[in-house]
Amino acid sequence: MTENRRRTGLIWALLGGLVLVVVLIVFLVATLGSGGGSPGPAPTTPGASSTPAPSSPGTSGAVVDPEAAKRGWVPEPITRNPDEYARAALLAAGTFDTNLSSRAEWVAWLQTWFTPSPLYTNEQDAADQLARYRAELDSAVLLPQATWDDLADEDGRVSARIDGDLDWLELPETADHRVSTVTADVILTYTRTTPTGEVDYDETVRVSVQVVCDGASVPTSGTAQQVGDCKVVRYFDEAVS
Repeated sequence: MTENRRRTGLIWALLGGLVLVVVLIVFLVATLGSGGGSPGPAPTTPGASSTPAPSSPGTSGAVVDPEAAKRGWVPEPITRNPDEYARAALLAAGTFDTNLSSRAEWVAWLQTWFTPSPLYTNEQDAADQLARYRAELDSAVLLPQATWDDLADEDGRVSARIDGDLDWLELPETADHRVSTVTADVILTYTRTTPTGEVDYDETVRVSVQVVCDGASVPTSGTAQQVGDCKVVRYFDEAVS
Protein backbone atom coordinates (compact mmCIF):
# COMPACT_ATOMS: atom_id res chain seq x y z
CA MET A 1 0.00 0.00 0.00
CA THR A 2 2.79 2.38 0.92
CA GLU A 3 4.66 1.42 -2.27
CA ASN A 4 1.62 2.27 -4.40
CA ARG A 5 1.30 5.69 -2.77
CA ARG A 6 4.95 6.45 -3.53
CA ARG A 7 4.50 5.51 -7.17
CA THR A 8 1.36 7.63 -7.46
CA GLY A 9 3.11 10.64 -5.91
CA LEU A 10 6.03 10.27 -8.28
CA ILE A 11 3.73 10.16 -11.31
CA TRP A 12 1.91 13.31 -10.21
CA ALA A 13 5.22 15.07 -9.62
CA LEU A 14 6.39 14.18 -13.12
CA LEU A 15 3.10 15.33 -14.65
CA GLY A 16 3.29 18.63 -12.75
CA GLY A 17 6.82 19.20 -14.02
CA LEU A 18 5.78 18.54 -17.61
CA VAL A 19 2.86 20.97 -17.32
CA LEU A 20 5.21 23.64 -15.96
CA VAL A 21 7.65 23.12 -18.85
CA VAL A 22 4.83 23.38 -21.40
CA VAL A 23 3.57 26.61 -19.81
CA LEU A 24 7.07 28.11 -19.92
CA ILE A 25 7.52 27.17 -23.59
CA VAL A 26 4.15 28.71 -24.56
CA PHE A 27 5.00 31.89 -22.65
CA LEU A 28 8.40 32.24 -24.37
CA VAL A 29 6.94 31.67 -27.85
CA ALA A 30 4.20 34.25 -27.28
CA THR A 31 6.69 36.81 -25.95
CA LEU A 32 9.14 36.43 -28.86
CA GLY A 33 6.37 36.50 -31.46
CA SER A 34 4.80 39.73 -30.23
CA GLY A 35 7.62 41.98 -29.08
CA GLY A 36 10.94 40.71 -30.31
CA GLY A 37 10.93 41.95 -33.92
CA SER A 38 10.37 45.25 -35.71
CA PRO A 39 6.76 46.30 -36.10
CA GLY A 40 5.22 45.38 -39.43
CA PRO A 41 3.96 47.95 -41.96
CA ALA A 42 0.70 49.67 -41.17
CA PRO A 43 -2.22 48.52 -43.27
CA THR A 44 -2.83 50.62 -46.38
CA THR A 45 -6.22 52.10 -47.05
CA PRO A 46 -7.37 51.30 -50.60
CA GLY A 47 -6.95 54.32 -52.85
CA ALA A 48 -4.54 56.15 -50.54
CA SER A 49 -1.07 57.17 -51.70
CA SER A 50 1.98 58.40 -49.87
CA THR A 51 3.05 60.40 -52.94
CA PRO A 52 1.11 63.66 -53.49
CA ALA A 53 -0.54 64.04 -56.87
CA PRO A 54 1.33 66.41 -59.18
CA SER A 55 -0.26 69.80 -59.62
CA SER A 56 -1.55 70.83 -63.03
CA PRO A 57 0.87 73.04 -64.95
CA GLY A 58 -0.10 76.66 -65.54
CA THR A 59 -1.62 77.42 -68.91
CA SER A 60 -1.62 81.19 -69.00
CA GLY A 61 1.30 83.16 -70.46
CA ALA A 62 2.16 86.83 -70.18
CA VAL A 63 -0.28 89.18 -71.88
CA VAL A 64 -0.33 92.90 -72.57
CA ASP A 65 -3.64 93.55 -70.80
CA PRO A 66 -4.77 90.92 -68.25
CA GLU A 67 -8.19 92.63 -68.06
CA ALA A 68 -8.94 92.03 -71.75
CA ALA A 69 -10.58 88.65 -71.17
CA LYS A 70 -13.06 90.26 -68.77
CA ARG A 71 -14.21 92.46 -71.65
CA GLY A 72 -14.86 89.43 -73.85
CA TRP A 73 -11.67 89.91 -75.90
CA VAL A 74 -8.68 87.70 -76.72
CA PRO A 75 -5.66 89.00 -74.76
CA GLU A 76 -2.60 90.03 -76.76
CA PRO A 77 0.25 87.67 -75.80
CA ILE A 78 3.72 88.95 -74.97
CA THR A 79 5.85 86.62 -77.05
CA ARG A 80 8.33 86.36 -79.88
CA ASN A 81 6.79 83.14 -81.16
CA PRO A 82 5.18 83.92 -84.55
CA ASP A 83 2.80 80.95 -84.47
CA GLU A 84 1.48 81.74 -80.99
CA TYR A 85 1.04 85.41 -81.76
CA ALA A 86 -0.53 84.96 -85.20
CA ARG A 87 -3.13 82.58 -83.80
CA ALA A 88 -4.08 85.06 -81.10
CA ALA A 89 -4.28 87.91 -83.62
CA LEU A 90 -6.56 85.91 -85.92
CA LEU A 91 -8.88 85.05 -83.04
CA ALA A 92 -8.90 88.58 -81.61
CA ALA A 93 -10.42 90.02 -84.78
CA GLY A 94 -13.46 87.79 -84.38
CA THR A 95 -14.08 87.53 -80.64
CA PHE A 96 -16.22 89.98 -78.65
CA ASP A 97 -19.28 90.31 -76.41
CA THR A 98 -21.73 93.16 -77.03
CA ASN A 99 -22.72 93.04 -73.35
CA LEU A 100 -19.18 93.79 -72.17
CA SER A 101 -17.98 96.54 -74.51
CA SER A 102 -18.98 98.82 -77.34
CA ARG A 103 -17.69 98.32 -80.85
CA ALA A 104 -15.67 101.53 -80.60
CA GLU A 105 -13.91 100.22 -77.48
CA TRP A 106 -13.19 96.89 -79.15
CA VAL A 107 -11.76 98.53 -82.27
CA ALA A 108 -9.62 100.97 -80.27
CA TRP A 109 -8.24 98.10 -78.22
CA LEU A 110 -7.41 96.01 -81.31
CA GLN A 111 -5.57 98.98 -82.78
CA THR A 112 -3.14 98.84 -79.84
CA TRP A 113 -1.87 95.53 -81.26
CA PHE A 114 -0.39 97.43 -84.23
CA THR A 115 3.16 98.62 -84.78
CA PRO A 116 4.58 100.81 -87.55
CA SER A 117 5.64 98.62 -90.44
CA PRO A 118 9.39 97.89 -90.38
CA LEU A 119 9.25 97.73 -94.19
CA TYR A 120 9.37 101.54 -94.30
CA THR A 121 12.70 103.26 -93.76
CA ASN A 122 11.19 106.72 -93.35
CA GLU A 123 9.63 107.21 -89.93
CA GLN A 124 6.87 109.51 -91.15
CA ASP A 125 5.98 107.17 -94.00
CA ALA A 126 5.71 104.33 -91.49
CA ALA A 127 3.47 106.41 -89.21
CA ASP A 128 1.20 107.39 -92.11
CA GLN A 129 0.90 103.78 -93.23
CA LEU A 130 0.12 102.70 -89.66
CA ALA A 131 -2.81 105.14 -89.59
CA ARG A 132 -4.10 103.73 -92.88
CA TYR A 133 -3.81 100.14 -91.67
CA ARG A 134 -5.71 100.98 -88.48
CA ALA A 135 -8.44 102.70 -90.46
CA GLU A 136 -8.63 99.71 -92.80
CA LEU A 137 -9.16 97.43 -89.80
CA ASP A 138 -12.18 99.48 -88.73
CA SER A 139 -13.76 100.01 -92.13
CA ALA A 140 -13.01 96.84 -94.09
CA VAL A 141 -11.96 93.99 -91.79
CA LEU A 142 -14.04 93.97 -88.62
CA LEU A 143 -17.76 93.43 -88.16
CA PRO A 144 -19.56 96.65 -89.22
CA GLN A 145 -21.39 98.83 -86.71
CA ALA A 146 -24.84 97.94 -88.08
CA THR A 147 -24.24 94.22 -87.55
CA TRP A 148 -22.86 94.90 -84.08
CA ASP A 149 -25.99 96.85 -83.18
CA ASP A 150 -28.20 94.05 -84.47
CA LEU A 151 -26.33 91.56 -82.28
CA ALA A 152 -26.45 93.89 -79.29
CA ASP A 153 -30.25 93.99 -79.52
CA GLU A 154 -30.18 90.28 -78.70
CA ASP A 155 -27.30 90.34 -76.17
CA GLY A 156 -25.10 88.78 -78.82
CA ARG A 157 -21.52 87.64 -78.66
CA VAL A 158 -19.07 86.03 -81.08
CA SER A 159 -16.21 83.62 -80.40
CA ALA A 160 -13.61 82.57 -82.95
CA ARG A 161 -11.63 79.38 -83.44
CA ILE A 162 -9.14 78.39 -86.11
CA ASP A 163 -10.07 75.54 -88.43
CA GLY A 164 -7.05 73.67 -89.78
CA ASP A 165 -3.47 74.81 -90.22
CA LEU A 166 -2.01 78.26 -90.66
CA ASP A 167 -0.74 79.18 -94.13
CA TRP A 168 2.49 81.19 -94.09
CA LEU A 169 3.54 83.48 -96.92
CA GLU A 170 7.27 84.11 -96.72
CA LEU A 171 8.65 86.71 -99.12
CA PRO A 172 12.34 87.70 -99.22
CA GLU A 173 11.56 91.41 -98.86
CA THR A 174 9.49 90.81 -95.73
CA ALA A 175 11.39 87.89 -94.20
CA ASP A 176 14.51 90.04 -93.92
CA HIS A 177 12.53 92.26 -91.52
CA ARG A 178 11.04 89.32 -89.56
CA VAL A 179 7.63 90.04 -91.08
CA SER A 180 5.27 87.18 -91.94
CA THR A 181 1.83 87.04 -93.53
CA VAL A 182 -0.41 84.37 -92.03
CA THR A 183 -3.78 83.15 -93.34
CA ALA A 184 -6.28 80.73 -91.82
CA ASP A 185 -9.89 79.63 -91.92
CA VAL A 186 -11.62 81.04 -88.86
CA ILE A 187 -14.97 79.75 -87.61
CA LEU A 188 -17.06 82.47 -85.98
CA THR A 189 -19.72 81.21 -83.58
CA TYR A 190 -22.52 83.73 -83.10
CA THR A 191 -24.70 83.49 -80.01
CA ARG A 192 -27.97 85.39 -79.76
CA THR A 193 -30.56 85.46 -76.98
CA THR A 194 -34.14 84.87 -78.10
CA PRO A 195 -37.38 84.52 -76.11
CA THR A 196 -36.89 80.75 -76.18
CA GLY A 197 -33.22 80.81 -75.14
CA GLU A 198 -29.79 81.17 -76.73
CA VAL A 199 -29.29 80.32 -80.39
CA ASP A 200 -25.86 79.54 -81.90
CA TYR A 201 -24.76 79.43 -85.51
CA ASP A 202 -21.39 79.32 -87.27
CA GLU A 203 -19.84 81.27 -90.10
CA THR A 204 -16.47 80.44 -91.66
CA VAL A 205 -14.27 83.27 -92.93
CA ARG A 206 -10.74 83.32 -94.28
CA VAL A 207 -8.54 85.90 -92.58
CA SER A 208 -5.01 87.15 -93.22
CA VAL A 209 -2.80 89.08 -90.81
CA GLN A 210 0.76 90.35 -91.12
CA VAL A 211 2.91 90.19 -87.99
CA VAL A 212 6.47 91.08 -87.04
CA CYS A 213 8.28 88.98 -84.43
CA ASP A 214 11.81 89.47 -83.12
CA GLY A 215 12.15 92.50 -85.36
CA ALA A 216 11.74 96.28 -85.22
CA SER A 217 8.43 96.39 -83.34
CA VAL A 218 7.17 99.19 -81.11
CA PRO A 219 5.70 97.88 -77.83
CA THR A 220 2.44 99.12 -76.36
CA SER A 221 3.24 101.99 -74.01
CA GLY A 222 2.95 101.33 -70.29
CA THR A 223 3.00 97.54 -70.61
CA ALA A 224 5.54 94.75 -70.19
CA GLN A 225 6.01 94.46 -73.96
CA GLN A 226 9.50 95.15 -75.25
CA VAL A 227 11.04 96.03 -78.58
CA GLY A 228 11.23 92.83 -80.61
CA ASP A 229 8.07 91.28 -79.17
CA CYS A 230 5.47 90.29 -81.74
CA LYS A 231 3.07 92.96 -83.01
CA VAL A 232 0.50 93.28 -85.80
CA VAL A 233 1.56 95.18 -88.92
CA ARG A 234 -1.82 94.93 -90.63
CA TYR A 235 -4.99 92.91 -91.17
CA PHE A 236 -5.94 92.43 -94.81
CA ASP A 237 -9.39 93.31 -96.10
CA GLU A 238 -9.22 90.13 -98.23
CA ALA A 239 -7.45 86.85 -97.60
CA VAL A 240 -4.00 86.76 -99.16
CA SER A 241 -4.08 83.05 -99.97
